[in-house]
Amino acid sequence: MLEKERGNLLCPSMMCAPCDSLAREVRALDEAGADVFHCDVMDGRFVPNFALGMGDIRCIRENTQKLVDVHLMVEDPGRYVGLFSELGVDILYVHPEADREVVRTLMKIRLSGSRAGIALNPGTSLDTVKELLSLVDYLMIMTVMPGFSGQKYLPFVDEKLLEAARYKSRYPFRLMVDGAISPETVQRLSGMGVDGFVLGTSALFGKQEGYATLIEKLRNG
Repeated sequence: MLEKERGNLLCPSMMCAPCDSLAREVRALDEAGADVFHCDVMDGRFVPNFALGMGDIRCIRENTQKLVDVHLMVEDPGRYVGLFSELGVDILYVHPEADREVVRTLMKIRLSGSRAGIALNPGTSLDTVKELLSLVDYLMIMTVMPGFSGQKYLPFVDEKLLEAARYKSRYPFRLMVDGAISPETVQRLSGMGVDGFVLGTSALFGKQEGYATLIEKLRNG
């Protein structure tokens, strides 16, 4: 699977896509220029919701050659690494808030052949994971509380994004954001050093314009 070396990574959140036509939506988003297909997995415990299942992620994987990531919003995420790596998932995000053995989990992800990512809740300090940044390919900062789409952007997270961007000169991770990402947010956060954006109902889904038009606007401002 190929990834762009430069420019913003635009990552449709597939929990926001119409579930009754998932394969068609994946192909349409692929053709429109999406870079990474973002898949939320929830266990109803770490967050009070459920989202995509194994069958959904298999469908997404089978209908694109682009990168597919899985955001594990689950307790004890290390249990699931093998399942998703066997499906051909390229990137696995885990929450240190939900994993007492996060170092072991990150190493397990790397050994599986997938890329390792950390996801941080809005209220979690970057200080809690600074020592882990050498182990990850992606750091994803949540800009809403995880679990539900349609929330409002939490502006206090900007300070954490600025701090995280400063670590990119020391560690080769890509800085991602997830939550209430609008076209205006993409432009503003790109200037702060953010590399990639998870796109949901604020920017991509449920709009009158087609995916190609929306993605072009997001990419070019």
